[in-house]
Amino acid sequence: MDIESPEKLIELLDRHAYLADDGLATAVFLALRMRRPLFLEGEAGVGKTELAKTLAGLLGAPLIRLQCYEGLDAAQALYDWDFARQLLHLKAAEAAGVTDPRRLEGEIYERRFLLARPLLKALETQPSVLLVDEIDRADDEFEAFLLEVLSDFTISIPELGTIRAETPPVVVVTSNRTREVHDALKRRCLYHWLEHPSFDREVAILLRRQPACTEALARQVAEAAERLRRADLVKPPGIAETLDWTEALLTLGAQELDPDRAAATLGAALKYREDVEHVLGNGLLRRD
Repeated sequence: MDIESPEKLIELLDRHAYLADDGLATAVFLALRMRRPLFLEGEAGVGKTELAKTLAGLLGAPLIRLQCYEGLDAAQALYDWDFARQLLHLKAAEAAGVTDPRRLEGEIYERRFLLARPLLKALETQPSVLLVDEIDRADDEFEAFLLEVLSDFTISIPELGTIRAETPPVVVVTSNRTREVHDALKRRCLYHWLEHPSFDREVAILLRRQPACTEALARQVAEAAERLRRADLVKPPGIAETLDWTEALLTLGAQELDPDRAAATLGAALKYREDVEHVLGNGLLRRD
């Protein structure tokens, strides 16, 4: 898709119900034009993963997601051999009287027995959006490996040779900053810190994503979310949580955020018992 400016990208993202500010739109626009991975860092729930999903819809490309976690290794991200199918093939060949070891070895390492994991799948799918989600949860070794893959978008498979992406995927790497990601990976990417939305933008997002929500309720939820983010909480609510909170209130038929309904639905916005107790104990749900 030929997107001629950040302003046009804001318009296109808006059509897909993602309201981006100028800074984010510019970062995404440059990543697309320069064919560089986009590294998004910020608190959980501010819309990093949702941006990748929206880009996939906007570009008409499949979203291929690699969810990172401690202990993730290259084999789980790249490819694996389908040992069960290889074994069945060997048994079938034996039943058919095939005994040539060289022929059998060549057959069981054909492409049809290869299970593509997210990174290989992204290189072979044209076009595609690759989401490397929560890279800060992976180990340093995997981070170094990912840097190598993103440098030239090639993967070497000893039995098959080198696979290179004809058109590199659009890559979005996210981090919740539970640990610092190495500078080498950040240098390979275009970087953007994603803030919590401003009050007016959050109201607009709530109205856009929850059509049944009134403007009064959206403003009250956004005001409450701002108060909670200023409090000393383990995990302040992000936009994902305020959307869930609004949906919970609408499900109960609420037209405004009164203290009783707010307290009853607080589990949609806060995910730690300590945070809930702190908010209720200090009356943070009461409006000034």
